[in-house]
Amino acid sequence: MLAVSLVFGTLAAFMAFFVGGMVGWTAREYLLYNSVQEPSMHPEMYDEDGNVLADSLIAFRFTYDDDFEDDD
Repeated sequence: MLAVSLVFGTLAAFMAFFVGGMVGWTAREYLLYNSVQEPSMHPEMYDEDGNVLADSLIAFRFTYDDDFEDDD
C-alpha cells in the first residue's frame, strides 16, 4: 500500500510541476507580448508640467584620455 501511494504521490507532484510550468510560461508570454510599455524618458526631457519638451535637445560627451605616453 505504501508503494502505491508513493507512486501516485510522485506522479501527482510531477503533473503539478508540469501544469504550473505551463501556466507560468503562458502567463509570461501573454504579459510580454500583450502589455503596452511606454518608453521611459529622462526627467530632463520634461517641463514643469510633465509634458515632453518640444525643443531640440543638445547632448555632450566628454572623453578623458588618461593614457598619456611620455615621449623622450
